[in-house]
Amino acid sequence: MKNFTNHLKTLANFTEEQINEVIHIAKVKDYPKNHFLLREGQQSDFFYFVEEGLVKSFSYDNDGKEHVIQFSPENWYISDRYSTVCKQPAKLNIQTIEDSTVVIMSLELQEYLTQLNPEYGKAIIYLLHNHVRYLQDCVNLLLSASAKTRYQEFVKLYPNLLQRVPQRTIASYLGITPESLSRVRKEISIHG
Repeated sequence: MKNFTNHLKTLANFTEEQINEVIHIAKVKDYPKNHFLLREGQQSDFFYFVEEGLVKSFSYDNDGKEHVIQFSPENWYISDRYSTVCKQPAKLNIQTIEDSTVVIMSLELQEYLTQLNPEYGKAIIYLLHNHVRYLQDCVNLLLSASAKTRYQEFVKLYPNLLQRVPQRTIASYLGITPESLSRVRKEISIHG
């Protein structure tokens, strides 16, 4: 749980005493590659912090085609906030891409962490605002940017994922076919 405890120290200046308390109540679990943490339609009661590994959130369209919403490598949170906060069936699937270790956090745990250290609550609001901005940027890119620009933005946001994520999954995130992604990568390698 080293990444998570370092995250808490950096995010909200948790003391060693507070960290020790968190270690005793937080749940950490290992999952194999391709394991579903959440399936569309299930009720989610948790947020996840990726300690090690790589996780994605996605949905399927009516034809069964996968549409990736987010990748969460180490030190990122992932959840279906609609389901967790509003107590509604999940609209997203959350699945490991690699063998992964995650910290499982309930709303109650997040509230407790805020009571334990009020700076944590402020930091979570800041992270939530950043996530909303990220989603707005994604929507704008999907609606108005070329495939090349979307790929370049993906590389900026996730520089360490190119070797960790299958090309078809990156293409799904970008809203293009794997063949189009191959053409974009080839064009960039030739022309920059």
